Amino acid sequence: MSWIGLVPAKAIDKFGHVTAVRSLAIQQQSELMTLRIDPMLPVDWPAVCEIYLEGIASRQATFETQAPSWEIWDASHSPFARLVAREAETVVGWAALSPVSARQAYAGVAEISVYVAQSKRGFGLGRHLLEALVAASEENGIWSLQAVMFAENAASIALHRRSGFRDVGRRERIAKLDGAWRDTLLLERRSRKIGVD
Repeated sequence: MSWIGLVPAKAIDKFGHVTAVRSLAIQQQSELMTLRIDPMLPVDWPAVCEIYLEGIASRQATFETQAPSWEIWDASHSPFARLVAREAETVVGWAALSPVSARQAYAGVAEISVYVAQSKRGFGLGRHLLEALVAASEENGIWSLQAVMFAENAASIALHRRSGFRDVGRRERIAKLDGAWRDTLLLERRSRKIGVD
């Protein structure tokens, strides 16, 4: 699965009108980066961990305060639907699933994680990773995806809502981070392909 990040060839003039800017499009085309979304390999862990540490440092992505070892991360995530986004050979984002329960009744329910390198945020990479993760989850029989995020993480909330996730509820003062109680939102996406019988 591959995609190329494109910059729209338009701008707003001083009067607030949208105008075509062909020179901008040509300039931007020469600077476009080709991004691939590939299966995550164990060798990708150092780069994946580095991106995870950026999310931890933001204090807007997770309650975790340090990254786990590869062995702990590997054991806690589903063996399928582990993805990385690469710019050339550099990992610039990742996405993965975690089972929500060991009970057989919930075998088709997973929690998602999507992380993008700080320098690559705001260019649509998160959307492409999330779309690829949804497709991979359905290929592996997942019928419901859950996303948990801090209530203040407006960009991630908007991304998930645009991608077909609905709000389930707000969990107030669910846990502490740096000594302060934080709320999280629970969103979910129900597949229209899997578990529809």
